[in-house]
Amino acid sequence: MAHRGIRRGCCSKDFRIPYLSFLSILWLSMISIDTHAQESETDVHETLFLQDKYPAAAQCKSCHPVHYKEWSASPHAYAQLSPVFNTMQAAVLKLTNGTNGDFCIRCHNPVGMNIGEPIVLSNLDRHPISREGITCVTCHRRTEAYGKVSGRIAIEEGDLFAPVYGSKGNQELKHVIESGDYEVNTERGQPGRTIHTDVRRFAQITTSGFCSSCHDVNTVDGFRFEEAFSEYKSSPAAKRGVSCQDCHMGREPGVPSGYAFEPVALVGGKPTRPRKRTNHLFVGPDYSIIHPALFLHNTAAQKLASYREWLAFDHEAGWGTDAFEDTVLSDYVFPERWSDVSDRYEARDVINENLKQLGKVELQRKKLLQTGYRLGDVVVDRAASQDIQFKIQVKNGTDGHNAPTGFDGDRLVFLQVTVSDRHDTVVFKSGDLDPNGDVRDAHSLYVENGVLKRDEYLFNLQSRFMIRMIRGGERGEVLPINYSQDPLPFIRPSTRSTLLQGRPDGARKHRRTIRPGGSIWAKYKVELAQLAGTEGPYKANIKIIDGMS
Repeated sequence: MAHRGIRRGCCSKDFRIPYLSFLSILWLSMISIDTHAQESETDVHETLFLQDKYPAAAQCKSCHPVHYKEWSASPHAYAQLSPVFNTMQAAVLKLTNGTNGDFCIRCHNPVGMNIGEPIVLSNLDRHPISREGITCVTCHRRTEAYGKVSGRIAIEEGDLFAPVYGSKGNQELKHVIESGDYEVNTERGQPGRTIHTDVRRFAQITTSGFCSSCHDVNTVDGFRFEEAFSEYKSSPAAKRGVSCQDCHMGREPGVPSGYAFEPVALVGGKPTRPRKRTNHLFVGPDYSIIHPALFLHNTAAQKLASYREWLAFDHEAGWGTDAFEDTVLSDYVFPERWSDVSDRYEARDVINENLKQLGKVELQRKKLLQTGYRLGDVVVDRAASQDIQFKIQVKNGTDGHNAPTGFDGDRLVFLQVTVSDRHDTVVFKSGDLDPNGDVRDAHSLYVENGVLKRDEYLFNLQSRFMIRMIRGGERGEVLPINYSQDPLPFIRPSTRSTLLQGRPDGARKHRRTIRPGGSIWAKYKVELAQLAGTEGPYKANIKIIDGMS
């Protein structure tokens, strides 16, 4: 995919998390922004009405502040807000004349699809609970043990008093209600601290199978699009009884390191009795590229301004900082909502709080990536005046699934290798970037247009979608869209069984991922012509770069 915007400078066994600001612009181009729009009374009433069906995460926060803080910065909470997701879904719908339907969004926004929101709709116009993506009720209001259903799940309706579903049942809840120490209200219409009246044990929520309903994705034409759960099922970790939750909801990201033992609720400031508590950050390789007031989810930000108003707040210009406010000219024109300097300072406090939390999450993400991607041995096969030949071992440090996993067709993980002589003159490079920030492969416009040469030694773990051409042969594509060759394209089911192939006729995925606990060797050769006029000894600088988005 062109314009990936990867930054340089990721050190060996270290990872730079890039900021893809251009995609924020892409997201904005899909919506109309009215900076003067205000939420109407109707919007408020609709919010209250919907909370009778699906409580918002902010309601759960009152008793579960730690869970909320973790979730609010998680990939789950970002699922519907992501510009990458929204752009890709829009592209697929356009290419297939809308026949892909809600296939993508029903995993990213189950509440929105359950309440009948349009598939294509600006995030500015979605319901606040819908914008929460994979929110609390997505997991804790599920009553059926689904399998690999690519996100087609039902969420049990009910207000905050209605039962929720968890791993332990209602023993501690019963203690909270009956002890009288927590001053809670269990009756609708009565004053007091509202609380759900029952916690029902749902056995599947503790198993990896619970995650499979969204993390094993088979497209409508039979294409195995994502196979994280399938990889896990045949992994050494699964054989040892290690679950997805053990690595992704424990103390340390990516490692089965046990769980915290602490209260799971804080009711009126009083903690419940300690027990096993899972981490709801679900740290992963992706990160936010939208306005820092819109993500992570922050109740102070939601109270201070609407989404439209926040998008008009120029945080990059320094609004709300002394450096800007002390020097701003008197004729500087602000949007009406931000014309008051005290509002700008208050907004800056909210943004700083979010950025601080996002910085903590970035450290956790870095730990996860360092666990998954590791450099092994570097072996020099030949070092002579004619050429230099060497190879590098790249390891998957986990044994629970491939690396990368999930949507591996968009997971850009590559080696950047530079060889220089004794005077630091570069004689060889691979994994360098074109002016668009792309590696020099078939997706680079500079390579396609003949401006730059293809990087023949590029080591890239990004899987490729291969499409069969009408007259034979294959070519790589960004999206594996198997649509009809007519003026009205549509997704068409395969005419043959896709069970064994895992793909429809005419399309396949060329996987480049590393199996659990495995490794791959990257081979390089510095030619005689590149060595001419240089002096040894030569040194190689090797970096693993992760370009997730």
